[in-house]
Amino acid sequence: MKATGIVRRIDDLGRIVIPKEIRRTLRIRETDPMEIFTDREGQIILKKYSPIGELAAVATEYADTLAMVSQKTVCITDRDQVIAAAGNGKKDLQGKTLTKELDVCMENRENIMAKKGEKDYIQPVADAEYIYEVICPVISSGDVLGSVIILDKEGKQALTDVELKLGSAFADILGRQMEG
Repeated sequence: MKATGIVRRIDDLGRIVIPKEIRRTLRIRETDPMEIFTDREGQIILKKYSPIGELAAVATEYADTLAMVSQKTVCITDRDQVIAAAGNGKKDLQGKTLTKELDVCMENRENIMAKKGEKDYIQPVADAEYIYEVICPVISSGDVLGSVIILDKEGKQALTDVELKLGSAFADILGRQMEG
């Protein structure tokens, strides 16, 4: 465990403030759910909770199905990383941290269909280059939980409204599954 040198006291309601520097570094937002664990040595461990991460097996099946139908690379993310990837290039995406631009895109709750070089294009993960993309946020009970992304590295044919509708439908299904 990394020491920060920051000491905080618990208030009369049992709360402790996580310093802004740590929240910024770990990309913890105001409304992010946190899991609380204890270990045998009496340490308290806080971990960002990922509702979509709980459905990793289901998300992998959805990604596989969408990749098979679209013949493209597909990834499903939570707010911080790719939790499921399928299709050509999935090894380049699985478990990768998302870019801040993708986080802003999800926060704006917009579906995006773009080509590299266009104004709307967002690189989802730092070290993976794709020519075409569709990004659809997963929304559940009014909260953005992640995204469904369809990517094409070869660029032989632009993505169409069909891929946009597929991505949007899968994002909607995931969001509804999280509500139930």
